[in-house]
Amino acid sequence: ISEDVASLVQATVRAVSKGKLQPTGATLTLTPSAVNKIKQLLKDKPEHVGLKVGVRTRGCNGLSYTLEYTKTKGDSDEEVVQDRVRVFIKKKAQLTLLGTEMDYVEDKLSSEFVFNNPNIKGTCGCGESFNI
Repeated sequence: ISEDVASLVQATVRAVSKGKLQPTGATLTLTPSAVNKIKQLLKDKPEHVGLKVGVRTRGCNGLSYTLEYTKTKGDSDEEVVQDRVRVFIKKKAQLTLLGTEMDYVEDKLSSEFVFNNPNIKGTCGCGESFNI
């Protein structure tokens, strides 16, 4: 596994109040920081067309998001295009992401994608898993 793939695997989930995010027609919206990071990650991978978001059972709170490079759009994937960046959402993850904002956050100790999700009822202490 390359370093880029490893950095995509981890994503934090944050519960946000319903009023904090503006509702949009899209399942997922990307911040400019997330758009720029995805462009940077895909720059050296011309065979990949975007990132794919999935959800899996994991952690003390039940669910966690997965991120991976993808070469194709799956039949049941929802496609989000923002500023020429393509993110595909696997069917199982679509309902859990409604109204969610995907951000990329860097600080002195870490850098990661963060899903600011108004739908989740709780997260684990480290933010890796959540429940709806």
